[in-house]
Amino acid sequence: MNDQKEEIKQGITLHQIHTENFKTNLYAIFLAFPLERKNVTLDALIGAVIRRGTQKLQTQEAISKELEGMYGASFNCGIEKTGDNHVLKFYLETLSEEFLPEPEKLDQKCLSILLDIAFNPLTVNNAFKPEYVEGEKKNLRQIIESKIDNKAKYAYDRCIEEMFKNEPYGLYKFGYVEDIDAITPESLYKHYQDILASCKIDIFCSGRVNAQENIRTIQENENIQKLAERTPKYIVNNEVTQSKEHQQENTVEESMQITQGKLVIGLDIQNTQENSRFIASVYNSVLGGGANSKLFQNVREKQSLAYTAGSSYLRTKNSIFIKCGIEIANYQKALNTIKEQLKDMTNGEFSEEDLENAKRLIVASVDTISEEQDTEITYYYGQELSDRFVSIEDYKKHILETTKEQVVDLAKTVQINTIYFLKD
Repeated sequence: MNDQKEEIKQGITLHQIHTENFKTNLYAIFLAFPLERKNVTLDALIGAVIRRGTQKLQTQEAISKELEGMYGASFNCGIEKTGDNHVLKFYLETLSEEFLPEPEKLDQKCLSILLDIAFNPLTVNNAFKPEYVEGEKKNLRQIIESKIDNKAKYAYDRCIEEMFKNEPYGLYKFGYVEDIDAITPESLYKHYQDILASCKIDIFCSGRVNAQENIRTIQENENIQKLAERTPKYIVNNEVTQSKEHQQENTVEESMQITQGKLVIGLDIQNTQENSRFIASVYNSVLGGGANSKLFQNVREKQSLAYTAGSSYLRTKNSIFIKCGIEIANYQKALNTIKEQLKDMTNGEFSEEDLENAKRLIVASVDTISEEQDTEITYYYGQELSDRFVSIEDYKKHILETTKEQVVDLAKTVQINTIYFLKD
């Protein structure tokens, strides 16, 4: 496995991915902690405030100037919902030392700055800087209010909200407008400290890395030394842990000024056997993974019921989502045709050629993982959070070994949970 792990402290893990495919090195820090309704808006605001400045580099301008002096290094951060966890992500990319005009310890400088941004943000009187907090509260409000602008994404988010109602995964990753006004610089900093005390911390170094030098730099870093060891609080999500009870089909319709209807159907997979995720990936690919899939061919091409028709497998929740853009008047006919495709999967009404096309599509996608540094880091981090470590080569092997019989057996455990339709 390419991901070389080293425990820096209990609950703090360093991952080093050595690759010579790039002229850049990419460094990342991920803080994972459980999604909770009371904290989701605070979580989203923290990343935005932290990026504004550190105790050493107190403005975004100062950070940018420092990065420019490091051969145009780039920094980014954000918040993601991964399974039932909220994950704060910090990235810094720079030129690999092998390609510098003169030797210098650029790796160590990058790590120090990234650790400083994540763990040593600018504070005033034991609180975040009020000016920064107020500015980012306004930005966050705009982000939340503008989620309605992308109708396809809005419909998908609403289906998730309905399907996982009263569950952590049903929460919107950027939080809720009604929470914003009550947030103060003090309460936000207190929540940040609470996160640091108990979250799962993973540090990634990808590229032409000097493994021992990176370990030493991180172990000696004053911000890391201040962090206590912890039994990290986060949620492990994989096909074994995500067991579900069968629910009655729930249909939700919502009206808005739109010209194209958005139909999203959330499916539960009841199969929770270990490694069933590979079978589920193949099932999803046959059903709606590409231009040869049953949904694309039957809903879009043959019957012209949809502008777009496909599906995606959400491994962290052991769920599949069918997404279609349709003429509003075609809703019932499109829904019936989709249900026919699900029934066909259960009855094994797909060919070995369909199965092989689906496998090739997945393997081609997996082959691209190592072509992008951030994608490769995301892959290994997903393995870390699911507590299921599978190399990229073994992943492809599992896919290629999947049989039609296995796919049909899994299909018999797939059931509709939620049908969401956005119409005019």
